[in-house]
Amino acid sequence: MVQKWMIYGATGYTGQLMVEEAVKKGLKPIVAGRDIKKVTAIADKYHLESCVFDLNDTKVTNSEVANVDLVLHCAGPFSQTAKPMMQACLQGQTHYLDITGEISVFEDCHELNQAAKNSGVTLCSGVGFDVIPTDCIAATLKQELPDAVSLQLGFDSRSGLSPGTAKTSVEGLKEGGRVRKDGIITKVGFAHGVQKINFGDGEKLAMTIPWGDVSTAYHSTGIPNIETYIPASPRLVKRMKRLNYVRPLLGLGFVQNFLKKQIDKKVRGPNKEKRDQLRTYVWGEAVNADGKKVTARVETASGYDLTVYGAVGIVEHFMQNPVDAGSTTPSQIMGANFVETLEGSKAITID
Repeated sequence: MVQKWMIYGATGYTGQLMVEEAVKKGLKPIVAGRDIKKVTAIADKYHLESCVFDLNDTKVTNSEVANVDLVLHCAGPFSQTAKPMMQACLQGQTHYLDITGEISVFEDCHELNQAAKNSGVTLCSGVGFDVIPTDCIAATLKQELPDAVSLQLGFDSRSGLSPGTAKTSVEGLKEGGRVRKDGIITKVGFAHGVQKINFGDGEKLAMTIPWGDVSTAYHSTGIPNIETYIPASPRLVKRMKRLNYVRPLLGLGFVQNFLKKQIDKKVRGPNKEKRDQLRTYVWGEAVNADGKKVTARVETASGYDLTVYGAVGIVEHFMQNPVDAGSTTPSQIMGANFVETLEGSKAITID
């Protein structure tokens, strides 16, 4: 069981919220990152131990990670930072958690399943809003309809984006959409699927997005066909479909740099007052080969608050319980009803 643990990326928007919540619960994480002034300021504010290292320095990273039992990794973009941290955790026999929503990172994590078992550690990506609530809905639907062959998931959230999350979204533009067909993650265009969905707050037009459950829900449930949705106005749907024609340009370096600079200038994470006002509605629907359909919904706190409550809650679980080695998902560790136990969440409903 975990005794000594680290929050890496503790100086970012979400990382600071993690530290605050952990301290509120009487926990004492080591705060870590690569900026000594920022890390020291956070550590001094909460009277916590700290360490400073850059993931590009493999030797130092391996040494620092080996000194703890668990890392909660909060430093994106995870497409660049997750692999070196996972490798350090495997070498140091240290459990790994992160709050990514990137499909490629989830798949990288699951490819390391045997390596994690050999090292005796657990690797679990997505212990935040990406993907706790949707993963719990997926697991619930699997329980209700064990022979399901298709799964649709989605959420209606107005939480806004932190700078880190916005930059991750920009990086993903060049990849387009993703769905899972017959067990295989498949590239599709933006707004590949469009339909009306009642996420829990009335029926709305919605479109597919490449959400993390395209990876994780398959590992949680084994359901071979998966799509993920968010609400979208007719105007936004048209705009996203037009982007399909210029998608290769979205990955060019100067385009990426321009968009990220705009984020630095304009994007700020929501403050506590704003987060407290926001609610999130999560929906899922499973269908079997005979056409039988089951729908599940849950209402939760804002995406950022749920990320903090969920991630810290999973760390507490590791501190109190043994966890099987290997790559896994939040619902596999905590059970399908985990989202119901988080502050601000209601009970899952089944139709």
